[in-house]
Amino acid sequence: MNSQQIEMATYFDRFFERATQNLTIAKLLDHLHLDPTNITFDAILHRLAELLVANITIANMCAVIGAGFYAATFLMRTMVPLRVFGIISAFFFMAYGAIGGAFATFLLYLLLLPINSLRLFQILKLVKKAQVAVPEELSLDWLKPFMDRCNYHKGDVVFRKGDRANEMFLITTGKFLVREIGVELSPGHLVGELGFLTPNNKRTQTVECVENGAVLTISYDRLLEVYFEYPDFAIYLLRLSSNRLLQNNARLEATIEQYKGRLQAATTNVR
Repeated sequence: MNSQQIEMATYFDRFFERATQNLTIAKLLDHLHLDPTNITFDAILHRLAELLVANITIANMCAVIGAGFYAATFLMRTMVPLRVFGIISAFFFMAYGAIGGAFATFLLYLLLLPINSLRLFQILKLVKKAQVAVPEELSLDWLKPFMDRCNYHKGDVVFRKGDRANEMFLITTGKFLVREIGVELSPGHLVGELGFLTPNNKRTQTVECVENGAVLTISYDRLLEVYFEYPDFAIYLLRLSSNRLLQNNARLEATIEQYKGRLQAATTNVR
């Protein structure tokens, strides 16, 4: 031992000598089968090692491993590994309860096991849906009870580009036209979802009624609740918005190419 280790051991020996003068600590030492009149740091380490070896059983090992997996769940950044580690931890704690006769522990983790398993199944199912989801696959009939009906006549403007957006629309009857891009919308189409996702909640296009019809409306406040409450709809809405943006981008590129062609033709004619 070097001088620093000797000094540390001496310090602990003095501490334990003072501690043994306390009746409560003396009782604890006696319970650990240590002599309060001859207590040293090495003696405590030796006794703790004996207790550790004496208590290495299958049940206790299961408890230690289960505790390790349980502690690891707090380090997980995503839900799938968190649930997996939680399930593994529950199995080891159940084994500890069954082998060690701790019925309460066994019952507790027996109840937690199906809960973690169910949540894991739901998360994996949601991830799978997110990977293969297509906007046309989801029926929006379930959304209608959250919406209010509104009628429009030919020539009515539903909203104008640049207006403050505060609601989304589902067309049920009639026909509507997106002025800026000349796209006609029929029943079943969602309108106004981009305003929900934009940072400033502004309308990006103007929508006009071209044939008498009706729409169902839902406020963005209510839509936000539905968005977080129904993950399938959240995926649908994000996919739909992405498709709309890609379609608008494709139209813009086509328009640019068209004008490029006209410009080249005009230049050629001038020459």
